[in-house]
Amino acid sequence: MPLDFSEILVVGVSSRALFDLETENEIFIKEGISGYRNYQQQHEEELLIPGTAFHLVQRLLHLNKDAKKRIVEVVVMSRNSPETGVRIMNSVRQHNLDITRMAFSGGEPLSPYIDAFDIDLFLSKDSNDVQAVIDSKSCAAAYIYAPPKEFKPLDNRVKIAFDADAVLFSDDSEYRYKTEGLDAFHKYEQEHENEELGEGPFAKLLIKLSKIQEELPTTIELSPLRLAIVTARNAPSHMRVIKTLRKWGVYVDEAYFLGGLSKDKVLKAFGAHIFFDDQDIHLKESSRFVPSGRVPYAHDSPLYKSDLNTVKLEIIKKSNVNGKS
Repeated sequence: MPLDFSEILVVGVSSRALFDLETENEIFIKEGISGYRNYQQQHEEELLIPGTAFHLVQRLLHLNKDAKKRIVEVVVMSRNSPETGVRIMNSVRQHNLDITRMAFSGGEPLSPYIDAFDIDLFLSKDSNDVQAVIDSKSCAAAYIYAPPKEFKPLDNRVKIAFDADAVLFSDDSEYRYKTEGLDAFHKYEQEHENEELGEGPFAKLLIKLSKIQEELPTTIELSPLRLAIVTARNAPSHMRVIKTLRKWGVYVDEAYFLGGLSKDKVLKAFGAHIFFDDQDIHLKESSRFVPSGRVPYAHDSPLYKSDLNTVKLEIIKKSNVNGKS
């Protein structure tokens, strides 16, 4: 009989997101698979140090000790072969991570295996895999930034922070803001505050996390799993967010409506183990203080083309600065 993961949070994390494998990745780029294989075999007993997603994974797994039943599963997903993955397996064991499921695809993309492992959240440093998962709409997925240099968890709770539009909620409001301006955005949101916002790529994940809070022995206000929304929205557009969460039956511990203020100081004060946002401009700053992941726009989103054009413009600007045509 197949295992039922409907009430269990399943996180798929790439080996490069879980551990710091940047040196090894450079060896792979420069020397190819043979050089990489030799290096990994020679160092397979050496402990890998934590990567960006390590503390999040560690704390999520610890929730199983607090709950009445197992509520979190983590799957290590890697493009390594089983042979070159020995060092990863050894490091999982040496770090005492309660992980039993692993996927080593031998160089093949990981995105086709998301459904096979019932993944709810996929974290990776491979932008192509993340984009493929977002496009498939099979689960939440984020491209993981480099780890902050001095991140120190404030306590033993796990803290997850989300941006609102284009992450928890659909990108409709974000598109309206970018195409019609701030005044039109506020006006529309205020006039429609009783209408539920559409689900974004992380909506189902948030709903599942909220249900997991209910499985923990403490009252929801004292839960070791804390959820926060950190958004550029402010009054009068904030009420639609609150009312949508009520309709979803979701309890969020904290919410910060910043109205354009920088997010990094709030996230540092919150002590987020991970922050998810759709915009690089916010993540460049936040990733200096807390582990961060970018949620890309799906190919069928009007924001995808807008984002792509912005990237192209930046490349042109840099080329001009360097004296290139």
